[in-house]
Amino acid sequence: MRRNTMKNFSARHTGQITLAGLALTGLLAVTACGGNSDPAAGPGGGGAGGSIVVGSADFPESQIIAEIYAGALNAEGIDASTKLNIGSREIYLAAVAEGSVQVVPDYSGNLLLFSDPQSTAVAPEEIVEALPDALKTKFPEADLGILEASEAENRDAMVVTRETAEKYGLTSIADMAEVCGELTIGAPGTFRERPYGLPGLKEKYGCEPAGFEAINDGGGAITVEALLNDDIQVADIFTTTPSIVDNDLVVLEDPKNNWLAQQVLPVVNMGAVGEDARAVLNEVSAELTTEDLINLNRQVSGDEKRNPSDAAAGWLEEKGLGGS
Repeated sequence: MRRNTMKNFSARHTGQITLAGLALTGLLAVTACGGNSDPAAGPGGGGAGGSIVVGSADFPESQIIAEIYAGALNAEGIDASTKLNIGSREIYLAAVAEGSVQVVPDYSGNLLLFSDPQSTAVAPEEIVEALPDALKTKFPEADLGILEASEAENRDAMVVTRETAEKYGLTSIADMAEVCGELTIGAPGTFRERPYGLPGLKEKYGCEPAGFEAINDGGGAITVEALLNDDIQVADIFTTTPSIVDNDLVVLEDPKNNWLAQQVLPVVNMGAVGEDARAVLNEVSAELTTEDLINLNRQVSGDEKRNPSDAAAGWLEEKGLGGS
């Protein structure tokens, strides 16, 4: 069995609450070096002179998606540039709301919880339906909106080896619940108390594992090694982590939606991004899959160490979205 236990991309799911002063500092920095938006921009684009600035959070997957958005826009003759590594969610959303950035990729479930912590939506369609009103409430003075959600999703998942799946006949967490008393789960220490962790597995599936191992590498190399060595039988690993495919691991389905759907979608300043640009971004969403993100993450964060813009350009060319 191949043991390519590449680093997990857990930063996207870390807590998003920071001091207000930090958000303000980050926003001022973005404003100083980004473009200024023009709400009166024509239907083709947005921002000063009709250009669009695409921002990203501070982890590789977000950078790759931002480069894909910008590359697709440029290929259609819509001037776009990127402003990468802006920071945490409150900072990059504030930048979009203020207009120094016009577009940023985000994840549906975490975006909803940030905008409306009391939301009870869990299924993909429920989350997408709830997001526009939640964003309007969170940013009442801004014209923030979302475009179409992609099939690509990056969320927590219960993952087992192929051998464990075959031994117990596992395809879903419901199956796992029937033998949960024989299994040890490995996950970050916070998994013990968080609603979607052990409490959620017990409440929604009646699953109480035989043991729990706190492994605080965000589902990375140490977690995967423990899984492959059978020190644990189930691991919490994000679905776009390349080590899942590289080690022939099995992602168990979550029919009761213990974890929020986390579809990739564009968040846009609706007053600064015209209809033509929105159509291009929706076309990207129609093509982007979870498998694509796994491969792109492998290129950028694996041994190849490819630049995010080069990886994005390759994907656009493969999908026929990179122009002639």
